[in-house]
Amino acid sequence: CQRICCLLLNVLLVIAVYNSISLWSSTSSFSQFGPVFIREPDNVIFPLYSDEKKVVMHCEARGNPPPTYSWYINGTEVDAEADSRYSFIDGNVIITNASESSDFGKYQCKAENSFGTVLGREALLKFCMEDYYKHKDFNQYVLCSVPLEIIYSWVFNEFPSFVAEDSRRFISQDTGNLYISKVQPSDVGSYICLVKNTVTNARVLSPPTPLTLKTDGKALRFIPKIEVHFPTSVLAARGVTVRLECFALGNPVPTITWRKINGNIPKKARLRKSQAVLEIPNIQLEDSGTYECKAENPRGGTAFKGHLQVYTLPQWVRMINDTQMDSGEKLQWECKAMGRPRPTYHWLLNGLPLTSQVPTVLTGALSFLQQADSGMYQCVAGNKYGAIYSNAELKILASAPVFVHNPVRVIATLGKDISLDCKPRASPKPRITVFVSHTSIDSCGLSPRIMLLRNNTLRIVNSSRADEGNYVCRAENQLGSAEMTAVLSFVLPEAMRVELSPSRVEVTVGESVVLSCKAAHDTSLDVAFQWLFNQKLINFRQDGGHFEYIQTVRARLKTNVQCRGVLFNILLKHAGKYGCRAQTSADTVFAEAELLVRGPPGPPGVVIVEEITDTTATLSWTRGLDNHSPISTYNLQARSPFSLGWQTVKTDPEPVTGDMESAMAVELNPWVEYEFRVVASNAIGTGDPSAPSRGVRTKEAVPSVAPSNVSGGNGRRHELVISWEPVSEEFQNGEGFGYIVAFRANGTRGWKEKMVTSADSTTYKYRDETFPPLTPFEVKVGVYNNKGDGPFSKVVIIHSAEGEPREAPSDVKAYSISSSEIRVTWTPPNPGPGRPRGYEVSYWKDMEQEESKQRTVKNETSMVLTGLEGNSLYLITVKGFNSIGQGPATAAVTANTRKAPPAQPPTNLMWIQEGNNVSLNWDPVKAKDNESDVIGYMNINKLLTFNMTTKTTTHFNVSLQTTQGPVTELQLQLSQNTTVVLLTLWCYW
Repeated sequence: CQRICCLLLNVLLVIAVYNSISLWSSTSSFSQFGPVFIREPDNVIFPLYSDEKKVVMHCEARGNPPPTYSWYINGTEVDAEADSRYSFIDGNVIITNASESSDFGKYQCKAENSFGTVLGREALLKFCMEDYYKHKDFNQYVLCSVPLEIIYSWVFNEFPSFVAEDSRRFISQDTGNLYISKVQPSDVGSYICLVKNTVTNARVLSPPTPLTLKTDGKALRFIPKIEVHFPTSVLAARGVTVRLECFALGNPVPTITWRKINGNIPKKARLRKSQAVLEIPNIQLEDSGTYECKAENPRGGTAFKGHLQVYTLPQWVRMINDTQMDSGEKLQWECKAMGRPRPTYHWLLNGLPLTSQVPTVLTGALSFLQQADSGMYQCVAGNKYGAIYSNAELKILASAPVFVHNPVRVIATLGKDISLDCKPRASPKPRITVFVSHTSIDSCGLSPRIMLLRNNTLRIVNSSRADEGNYVCRAENQLGSAEMTAVLSFVLPEAMRVELSPSRVEVTVGESVVLSCKAAHDTSLDVAFQWLFNQKLINFRQDGGHFEYIQTVRARLKTNVQCRGVLFNILLKHAGKYGCRAQTSADTVFAEAELLVRGPPGPPGVVIVEEITDTTATLSWTRGLDNHSPISTYNLQARSPFSLGWQTVKTDPEPVTGDMESAMAVELNPWVEYEFRVVASNAIGTGDPSAPSRGVRTKEAVPSVAPSNVSGGNGRRHELVISWEPVSEEFQNGEGFGYIVAFRANGTRGWKEKMVTSADSTTYKYRDETFPPLTPFEVKVGVYNNKGDGPFSKVVIIHSAEGEPREAPSDVKAYSISSSEIRVTWTPPNPGPGRPRGYEVSYWKDMEQEESKQRTVKNETSMVLTGLEGNSLYLITVKGFNSIGQGPATAAVTANTRKAPPAQPPTNLMWIQEGNNVSLNWDPVKAKDNESDVIGYMNINKLLTFNMTTKTTTHFNVSLQTTQGPVTELQLQLSQNTTVVLLTLWCYW
């Protein structure tokens, strides 16, 4: 019998498991349900200047059947047919050309299907008329589409010189005003208010306001006057940060102190701005109370009190859930919320206020009695700061009794206890009567052995042959009645035997095992097998493919039935007790086997950092499961902000053996925050790591790592530029980290040391006009922090800046190469400090002051000046330059550009062919006064010959020819009957 045989046997025996017969099993279908919100609308602030001109309010619900939607604005249903500006897409409403006059208000979405209706939470739609709006007291503009989050500051005289706040000066972040308790001459000047929106980073400056001192008297001493204070009643939402301001004018400058009446100021509170601001973060209900600020100076004191009240939006403590119940049953539904002020409650049924019941206002309780109460219920808890909704569907069932199986044949083992369940489908709950041979069995029963239990189960104790027969179960309620018959018969108590082997087995993770369950039983009965793991039935579909079983029958008479369970690719979670239950309609037997799984160790317990030094951490942990293979070693791992994940650390002792539960991590970096974890290993492998320890920081220590790649050079004249790679924060070893730059001229004894306080610095420049260019210096860079000085880098030689070139080039020559070009050549100056990195050639026309310059690309010693005017005298100088500056220029040399060539071409070109000779003649060209004289002609001739006989064309490229006169003769070898075409390109000079 294959696997399907075993499944079929289980189905056939489902009515006789444990000698208990279920005559009816109730089933409920939740495939259809009322609306449940997935998304509800949020508050919207809509800028009317928007180009889109559309507002979208979102709403989405699930349900079966799918829900339909409608919307309400300020309690009135939106009619899309009457107003075309409204349109609906799915559950969303879209408002086109929205206006504040008609669309401002609270919006609410309603979803409904055949099971009921629910209302969504209210969402407020606000409008902004302009891109920016102006604060009533200051020149401050904030985007209307973002929250008002602004910071005030004041500029003194000129930007970016800001007013520094102290005990004498205070800027209120509530009013934006600047207050000066006691004005001094240093305060005289111009003040500008700067307002910054922290959301948009937009800034606005006010016009300047001058502050002057009176000269008609001296300053008077007076008692403090509280000029800035928080309101007498402060209302704040739980969880926010509250800032209470208090600042006083006075001479001498007053001192501000704070206290809480009838209580202590919260420990989390902080005093800011010379105690002028009391800041309480994450405010809670217990922080409510009366707070007092007091201003005192030697002349006296004054105080101000205000009450801080913390409110909370309603939050659910108990919500209602979907419920299905029988008609006539009683259900006490209760929802409960907490909040300050205390929430009140009201109920909705299918979106309408519930009027048939008067719920208790404090607890929100309801009772249900009849089928008409079915529907979608909503408990609404609210205070003046908001409302929350709890939704649930109530289904009240009503049906006459129905039995699924009728009749039922029951085969039981003689002498054993029998339970017969009589549980029809019915609502309201039916009245049950059981008959044996038409004799009614009441709750007392026919005999002490037979009784009808309260759960409508007929119980027969120590059954006998007299109990055989028909049992009729009758169920009735006000909607109808039904009967079902069970026929009970017995078999002789022939014991069934079962054997599960092996009874104990050890395997390693990843291996497989076969458990064989053999049953010997009465051949007249069918047998079915069930497999259990730790007393629970194995769900083969949900086991992930790790467990299968095969049932076989070894004889025709169905004796010695065997069902084998195969466990594949075993995991640690599969360790435990496996049971095989063999059952027939008359008997059930059970055998159990234990499976031990060897595998890598489990994660160690909580890791505790017991002691921390600058480079070590002593850790302890508790042992985890060894999974039947002794733990051999532990591996300690650490993680810091500078590591790539978890890294193994060195330990003392090394290695950490499996019998230890404490070790020391060594060679850690000082002043670094670490987390630690422990991993155990055994012969099978390495297990999962423990949970990370809490983060701890090692102690501070003197730096131990010097900067690397110390180098330098270049810079300006008389500068020594020193650079290095900064030391990573991981190796700074403490607070107050910086660099010590030490240097001395080569050959001298004393070191100059300069402190660089920024940990991120990479360069130091030292300037001294007494040392010459390219002076060699010995340089080293060290480190320090608050614990002391660390090591220096190796000494390197760095030269000071070389300075600009000292000498001019020599042997400057210039000559014309055309009417628009002059070539300039020179010899570099002698090698030495201030060597040029390139050259600059300056040139200008004689009798003109406008100078032009060209630079060489590299250290070249010639240049062609282009774009010059013809027949002109130019003066030319050359000087070297480098990164420091320019050197001296040479004395000016001169050069004349040539005249331009004649502009007109030769005229009257004539050529004569005589045999193989071609003669060319032309009129000579006469140059103008501003043109060069003609001293010769050059022509490039190209001939095309066409043979009239063969109809072919031949190309001849004739070499370039020159002549001094206006005539030239070509020698050509032409075939007969050939036409020649001569093309001439002229060039003359």
